[in-house]
Amino acid sequence: EVQLQASGGGLVQAGGSLRLSCAVSGLTFGNSAIAWFRQAPGKEREGVACIVSDNDDTVYSDSVKGRFTIASDNAKNTASLQMNGLKPEDTAVYYCAAKLNIRASLSNWDTYGYWGQGTQVTVSS
Repeated sequence: EVQLQASGGGLVQAGGSLRLSCAVSGLTFGNSAIAWFRQAPGKEREGVACIVSDNDDTVYSDSVKGRFTIASDNAKNTASLQMNGLKPEDTAVYYCAAKLNIRASLSNWDTYGYWGQGTQVTVSS
């Protein structure tokens, strides 16, 4: 059984930092695309960042490029999202997701077959 466990959300002031973590089990971690998506109230789900650890392929949305960093730890089967310079518009529920794919991609969130529970990130102004 594939399981994704997300953690690390919270409340932070604008300009602050948070680190999200996604623990993955039941899936071949190295050649899977592990992604973070987010969804704010009344808005569509948005891709944030994605990584494939075996080839270090990464992709970021323009809205977070330069502020967020995605990383993976093959030994621990975890993917992390370091979020710096947080803005109020980053407020959302963040989800980690996975699919068997050797290319990092944020397109078509519905192609990701495995999802963790969301974790709330709130950035106050």
